[in-house]
Amino acid sequence: MIEKGKINRRQFAILTMLFSLGSTILIVPSALTAVSKQDGWISAIVGVLLGMLLIGLYTVLGSRYPKQSLVQYSETILGAWLGKIVALLFFSFFFLLSSLVLRNVGDFITTIVMPETPIQIVHWIFVFAVLMAVSLGLEVIARSSEIFLPWVVFLLLILIVFLVPQIQFDRIQPVFESGTKAILHSSLSIISIPYLELTVFLMLYPYVNHPEKIGSAYLKGGVLGGLVIIIVTMLCVFVLGWDFTSRHTFPSYTLAKKIQVGEFLQRIEVLVAVIWFLTIFFKLALCFYAAMLGLAQLFRLSSYRPLIVPCGILLAVLSIIVYPNIVYFRVFASEIWPFYSLTFGFFFPVLLLVVSLFRGTAK
Repeated sequence: MIEKGKINRRQFAILTMLFSLGSTILIVPSALTAVSKQDGWISAIVGVLLGMLLIGLYTVLGSRYPKQSLVQYSETILGAWLGKIVALLFFSFFFLLSSLVLRNVGDFITTIVMPETPIQIVHWIFVFAVLMAVSLGLEVIARSSEIFLPWVVFLLLILIVFLVPQIQFDRIQPVFESGTKAILHSSLSIISIPYLELTVFLMLYPYVNHPEKIGSAYLKGGVLGGLVIIIVTMLCVFVLGWDFTSRHTFPSYTLAKKIQVGEFLQRIEVLVAVIWFLTIFFKLALCFYAAMLGLAQLFRLSSYRPLIVPCGILLAVLSIIVYPNIVYFRVFASEIWPFYSLTFGFFFPVLLLVVSLFRGTAK
């Protein structure tokens, strides 16, 4: 087995939650309100509920092959050649997702935090941290998530509590004005980011203690992450209004600027930045780890670690050319990515499950 480390179900749930928050809490509220307007919070609820069905699909598929990763049982189910092609496509999905997440980091820092800093510098610094984490292995990443989880929860609670006085309930009226079609269309944003991306965790199944009982941890992490996304989206609508939220790429960062307690506690938007940096680090590390592990398994290598540095260089380069600017990203995230991620987050897993059931292959 390429990966020697093992994680428990609690760590799996924590990683799922942090992954779900990742780039979601900063960019998804804008996409939700752009289509369904003040009903964006309803779209968030619908998207999370549909996301639970996707997690159920992944659980059923992964539980049939608890000792194999997604790449490995793609070959078991579809045969050597077709299975390798599908496995290679999954690798490309994980690697492309890694580059997109890294570009999110660069766009945020160079747009909001340090506009004078070249985006390439930001990418290389973040890539260096991710390469270190991936080289240390899954067990170290999982234990690190346990350390940082309390800080993420604490900062989220501060954000929510101090924004309660700013809530204006009339901003959500009239409810259901957008209509069912717009609400369902808008929910695609939260389904694609992050729930269709949770196929990454099918690469981790063999390295979890008692993988046959992993379903509850998978669901728990997805529910907790989804709950935070719903709350942040509601706060964006209640405090900022849907029109302001839809116009800004990172509305939840602007949301934190609204915190003001007396004359001494204000402009603490750094809270959102810290939450986002922590969660997106784990999302990027897991995406890159899944890509390296999958590539090593695809070519029957004894270790994925020799691939880390050259692929890290390619990752930094791809993150620059993956899309031209942040304006294009808004279109890409809302109109292109949902349908692209459907291929790897829904159609391929369904195909593998159906073929597996017909062939009766399970291990």
